[in-house]
Amino acid sequence: MVVLGIDIGGSGIKGAPVDLSTGVFSSDRVRIETPQPADVPSVVKTVAAVAGHFPPATSVGITFPAVVQHGVTKTAANVDQSWVDAPAEQLFTEALGRPVTVLNDADAAGVAEMEYGAGKGVAGLVVMVTFGTGIGSALFIDGTLVPNTELGHVHMSGLHLHGGDAEDYASDRIREQHELDWEQWGERVQTYLRHLHGLLWPDLIIIGGGVSKKADRYLEYVDVPTKVVPATLQNNAGIVGAALLAERRRTTQA
Repeated sequence: MVVLGIDIGGSGIKGAPVDLSTGVFSSDRVRIETPQPADVPSVVKTVAAVAGHFPPATSVGITFPAVVQHGVTKTAANVDQSWVDAPAEQLFTEALGRPVTVLNDADAAGVAEMEYGAGKGVAGLVVMVTFGTGIGSALFIDGTLVPNTELGHVHMSGLHLHGGDAEDYASDRIREQHELDWEQWGERVQTYLRHLHGLLWPDLIIIGGGVSKKADRYLEYVDVPTKVVPATLQNNAGIVGAALLAERRRTTQA
């Protein structure tokens, strides 16, 4: 049985089969640059190319950087606007020739961390925050996902942001664009996480995305009144979570 996870990001589209007993890849990951512009036909074609590197899958889960409701992408923060109200699940199902589950990318990463990683066994309120091209978020109450939170787009008063979005202040993209050192960026992350803490008072905050594997460079500059830890699965979490939820859906519907 092959369970495939595919993670659509602003810079790359990555996929791998996942061993759901352990939460690790069962073969090497394949990555293809995200097409520019990242419009519907181009992204669907690239996802099909990634999937084509692996044997036909029993279940396919695909993450998307957007609010996803009933298989439809409702927003398009870091991809082409043609994805707004696109029937993503239907499009990918037709392209791959098998049923596909599409979900928000941060939700997928959070599910993986709650099942296999830093959030496993943690009760109460857990927030997963992914730093990359934007800022994604996943919210869990006693292990149950509250889907499609958009906490990367909260407005933070007192900060002169482009449009007011937190992700235009503290995303990894902003760190690179403004050539911030790790201390400078860590202070921005701290400001953002303190803002989230004041809104939610979580029991745990998990930092995901590519920067999770560099936590030793910036976490010392992040002081928040709750526990903050890097994601255990690091940047693989989205692929793992997508595969897990796709297989859960398949077995539920069987």
